[in-house]
Amino acid sequence: MLRSLFAGISGLRVNQTMLDVTGNNIANANTTGFKASTTVFSDTLSQMLTAASGGNAERGGTNPIQVGLGVQLAATSTNFGQGSAQLTGRATDVMLQGDGFFVLRDGMENVYSRAGAFTFDQTGVLVAPNGMRVQGYALDGAGLPTGGPIDVDLHMVDGSLPAGVELTSYSISADGKVRGVFSDGVQRDICQLAIADFTNPMGLEKIGDTAFRESANSGPVQLGVAGEGQRGQVMAGAIEMSNVDLSAEFTNLILAQRGFQASSRVITTSDQVLEELVNIKR
Repeated sequence: MLRSLFAGISGLRVNQTMLDVTGNNIANANTTGFKASTTVFSDTLSQMLTAASGGNAERGGTNPIQVGLGVQLAATSTNFGQGSAQLTGRATDVMLQGDGFFVLRDGMENVYSRAGAFTFDQTGVLVAPNGMRVQGYALDGAGLPTGGPIDVDLHMVDGSLPAGVELTSYSISADGKVRGVFSDGVQRDICQLAIADFTNPMGLEKIGDTAFRESANSGPVQLGVAGEGQRGQVMAGAIEMSNVDLSAEFTNLILAQRGFQASSRVITTSDQVLEELVNIKR
């Protein structure tokens, strides 16, 4: 009888976790670049009552007799499907159409995000709303990325400009190049956004601020630029919205609620049976 009690308790736990994950998805339905999560359940170890036996000349084989001991949370899986585009018209707002992540510098480490609501700070460095610095590549004379990732800075070309020439405007192209228009009419590529890719994106660790950190199971980061390999293209003047499907999430709420109720019923029924056993002697 205790088996059913503990199985019911395990059902309460996993369905509560499903409610937690679903509630978080719904809360972030309008969060820029948010990726929804789902819960994956698996059964726990089953108790072996009778082992299987092979057949012989006198009698056929028998199957094992086992009783399950409940359910457990196997994984929380992140859905990295494309979110819808929201046009903003701001030159510094960018979104990725396809795979990949923007690279942000957080202190001494790089983190990765799909949220491209960027802006330039007072020093001319491209930053995320939380102040993390967007990483990119300097460009050589042929316009090709060179060296390792550095801060995307509008002043990267100041030393090579003629006297009195200033940056008047800028734009970001589909390959992530930041192109400046200068007061002498010359247009020049300043730098190129770095785009990260991973063998197993679902292995990334969520760290808040719509950002992810590399983990032991994500595989090492593979840095490159937009359109290279499996990396998507950059769309300027737009941001990627959350990929939460509210109709699916409300359905999951119902499933989790009913699963919780059913597990509760297992516990109350088991308790009633135990009560009857205790009262047999009366």
